[in-house]
Amino acid sequence: MTILICGSGTMGRGIALASILSGHSAKLYDKQTKALDKAKEFIESQINKGVTKGNYTAEKAEEYKSTCHYIDTLNDQVSDCDIIIEAIIESLEDKEELFQTIENAGIGKDTILATNTSSLSVNVLSKTRTYPESFIGLHFFNPAHLMKLVEIVRTPITEQSILDTAMTYCISLKKVPVIAKDVPGFIVNRVARNYYNEAMRIATEYAASIEQIDSLMKSVGFKMGPFELMDLIGNDVNLEVTKSVYGQYFNDPRFTPSIMQQDYVNAGMFGRKSGNGFYKYDSQS
Repeated sequence: MTILICGSGTMGRGIALASILSGHSAKLYDKQTKALDKAKEFIESQINKGVTKGNYTAEKAEEYKSTCHYIDTLNDQVSDCDIIIEAIIESLEDKEELFQTIENAGIGKDTILATNTSSLSVNVLSKTRTYPESFIGLHFFNPAHLMKLVEIVRTPITEQSILDTAMTYCISLKKVPVIAKDVPGFIVNRVARNYYNEAMRIATEYAASIEQIDSLMKSVGFKMGPFELMDLIGNDVNLEVTKSVYGQYFNDPRFTPSIMQQDYVNAGMFGRKSGNGFYKYDSQS
């Protein structure tokens, strides 16, 4: 399959990497050439690590690299794609603008148009599409090239063939696809709000430190503590998802965003990508 991923940030580059390592051809689109350069550097460094680990040969690595194309325009780039995945910021307006650009570039009815949204309504995003029956949610998790789960969110009019192809694609990436209903936060982000928010509530009440909370959660089987995970995702991204879920549940107190996290975002302490969040990092990633 030929997969077009729109947005070369953390999620987009991870989806592109997973796609090419599974034998697909990928196009990674971003209006910002600097973002594309950073994504290319990341993808190629990850492929090189595979050679170092003995996962494949140097020749195979070069083949993988050649199947990922980096583009800064969508003109003449969508007609040959099997799946187009939107992976930009959690903004309804920005996503709508991107979808309009994709449709104006000549998307066909048989091409799957997917959103990687983690909190916005897939139904709302689909209602103004040219081919809403070919629209679906494909929610990957960070880091997308490593995390196994993908939430597939269909709308009431998504055709069965679209769902089947989406499932086949996810399985080809060695992912575990789970069909979720179109409710705020779907499955994981609805559950995860309490993982993050309760941890920050404990910290702000000085019942335990950030380090203690993370250590305690890892001691009972979690791979990462809540603060480590928020730093990995990005505090700015994580906060926006919480705000979105909170609003869509009509300000249900269970999902109230944390002032603590807002303070970190206001200070530009986004986590790993900024080099400083709940923890400090040696270099930006």
